[in-house]
Amino acid sequence: MGSLCNTSSPVPALKFRGGLDRCGDPNSSVGSNSKNGSVQLPMGSFSGNSQPKIVTGEAGYVLEDVPHLIDYIPDLPTFPNPLQDNPAYSVVKQYFVNVDDTVAQKIVVHKDSPRGTHFRRAGPRQKVYFESDEVRACIVTCGGLCPGLNTVIREIVCGLHHMYGVKKVLGIDGGYRGFYARNTIALTPKTVNDIHKRGGTVLGTSRGGHNTGKIVDSIQDRGINQVYIIGGDGTQRGASVIYEEIRRRGLKVAVAGIPKTIDNDIPVIDKSFGFDTAVEEAQRAINAAHVESDSIENGIGLVKLMGRYSGYIAMYATLASRDVDCCLIPESPFYLEGAGGLFEYIEKRLKENGHMVIVIAEGAGQELLSEVLRSSHQQDASGNKLLPDVGLWISQSIKDHFSRQKKMTINLKYIDPTYMIRAIPSNASDNVYCTLLAQSAVHGAMAGYTGFTVGPVNGRHCYIPFYRIIEGHHNVVITDRMWARLLSSTNQPSFITAKDVIEDSREEEEPPKTPQTQTSDDNPADDKLMVNKEMNEHAVID
Repeated sequence: MGSLCNTSSPVPALKFRGGLDRCGDPNSSVGSNSKNGSVQLPMGSFSGNSQPKIVTGEAGYVLEDVPHLIDYIPDLPTFPNPLQDNPAYSVVKQYFVNVDDTVAQKIVVHKDSPRGTHFRRAGPRQKVYFESDEVRACIVTCGGLCPGLNTVIREIVCGLHHMYGVKKVLGIDGGYRGFYARNTIALTPKTVNDIHKRGGTVLGTSRGGHNTGKIVDSIQDRGINQVYIIGGDGTQRGASVIYEEIRRRGLKVAVAGIPKTIDNDIPVIDKSFGFDTAVEEAQRAINAAHVESDSIENGIGLVKLMGRYSGYIAMYATLASRDVDCCLIPESPFYLEGAGGLFEYIEKRLKENGHMVIVIAEGAGQELLSEVLRSSHQQDASGNKLLPDVGLWISQSIKDHFSRQKKMTINLKYIDPTYMIRAIPSNASDNVYCTLLAQSAVHGAMAGYTGFTVGPVNGRHCYIPFYRIIEGHHNVVITDRMWARLLSSTNQPSFITAKDVIEDSREEEEPPKTPQTQTSDDNPADDKLMVNKEMNEHAVID
């Protein structure tokens, strides 16, 4: 076995803010509460009572560390990791992660660039803060369905049992409210053996129902000391609040989050589980739309995919299928009427090929819907803004346009596979990924880390503080090469707004009188349109 804690550190001159030292040892001379040399990073949506643990080093090195139980419960005893006696791992060299291992958030740098932000690498530690017999863990799933939920549940249970000898694992039935409103489910390797072959979640799920006091009361009353929370950004925000209350009460309870969102809009991490499965399943809908449109004169196949704030599923499904003529996502504005608009492009494509396929993300084009259709002030139980069905709206708009024009007769087929995609079991890629996420979360909780979410950063699994996960959404960057690749693949226009077209014509006819008139200072909305135009122009050439 490799040694967990080396005497020499690859990160020189580290300065810590917070109670955890490099080796996770409360007696180490490295750890300190000194604020000298510490930095305060932007807090994002973080609103907890505890302060972020920031570590700084030479050459601009910054470690955004995660909380540890000894931060607020000093002098906790440690125990040898049971893995060192596990036959399955006896042949693994250097199985334990070096405590100084961190993962860089940004890997493309210049020779003079600072080393930048890092996160603590996930994996088993040589010392653990829980004895196997004392562990009483629970697992809860919240929010919408996603392929891979059952796989994560299975691997948490099997990881705790087979790697650490933990026998007491409870499933919380029905999301957050299940902590105080429903019965628990006993989970063993036998009961979860085949659940990865099924879609959905065997624990049940729900939106909302978060009552911090009641949840922590239930955790305390049941003697639970490890909490595994599987859910999206809203769920992780709730997990952060639960951790803060547990810390306030001084409980020896590790809180670990596993980020789940089929839209792939969780920040920091490379991708969320279920995304690969969703893209693969979306191909079936796109293929059906292509067959339908290709089998009839002027056929249009319209497919609506998930993507409330981020268009990753639509973008990757489009790139994978090669049958899509137009992809519309929330990050890239488009318009319908006039030169360069969607209607003109549809007519052009139909004249060229006789058919076309359009993919639209559910959050795209919301600014075009009339105020009557919008539900911008309504939210679901998870706090997500309720969106009108853009697929039905745009399909009717296309039909109405060609009906008015009377230039050509179209045949449009609308396909919405949303719930079919969410409900299927995960594919092979996601199954492997879910296993790594679950085991990384188990290793972190056993090692005494808490208040963290696990996920891959640049291909290496890390422990990420909650406030970084809930600070915003991960969006498609339309000035990035990936979006340029899509535009090249579909040959669709980079939709600029109709207002931009008018402004461009005006500028060609009348030279500007002053520099200010070029930026439309009197109308902030015009500024936004010009920015969108510039971003789309750069997207083509970047």
